[in-house]
Amino acid sequence: MDIRLLRGAEIEPHIDDLARLRIQVFREFPYLYDGNLDYEAEYLATYVRSADSLCVLVRDEGRVVGASTALPLQDETEEFQQPFVAAGWNPARIFYCAESVVLPAWRGRGLGVRFFAEREAHARRLGRFDWCAFCAVQRAADHPRWPADYQPLDAFWARRGYRHHPELHTQYHWRDLDEAEESAKPMSFWLKELAS
Repeated sequence: MDIRLLRGAEIEPHIDDLARLRIQVFREFPYLYDGNLDYEAEYLATYVRSADSLCVLVRDEGRVVGASTALPLQDETEEFQQPFVAAGWNPARIFYCAESVVLPAWRGRGLGVRFFAEREAHARRLGRFDWCAFCAVQRAADHPRWPADYQPLDAFWARRGYRHHPELHTQYHWRDLDEAEESAKPMSFWLKELAS
């Protein structure tokens, strides 16, 4: 596997591959996301515009098989910053770790651990952040599409040093695979103090 660290405008040539990867992986539970390339390109443009963003891009024989993105929370949209502002946190001190997506055949090879390590190291190099944060969708335990073999990632995140902050929550809208229209999805945040 070839792993490259891309910053800001270096991400732009890979937007189409990243968009396709996100759509494919996020169709799985718990996201069940029925995405489209136009929305994905617009979303990923936020990372292209941020000079301090990071994309950890994983290719195997030229094919993009995994990726992880991050950027200063202040460079994210207002809807990502709002829960922190409302709770009295300073977005300027938070580095936002967005998604980590890996195709099924490449899982279990340590990429998840590498993604967190690379994003945290990048935040430390930038030298102005106290916290790393990410958000996760909250699906009800009785959700009809909850797979019998699904294992939430809470324990993995806790081993990386992240702690769930359910008081920091928001909603994002997307269309599930079985929905005719977008609906609100509850999301909550996990944080890690960079000094730890």
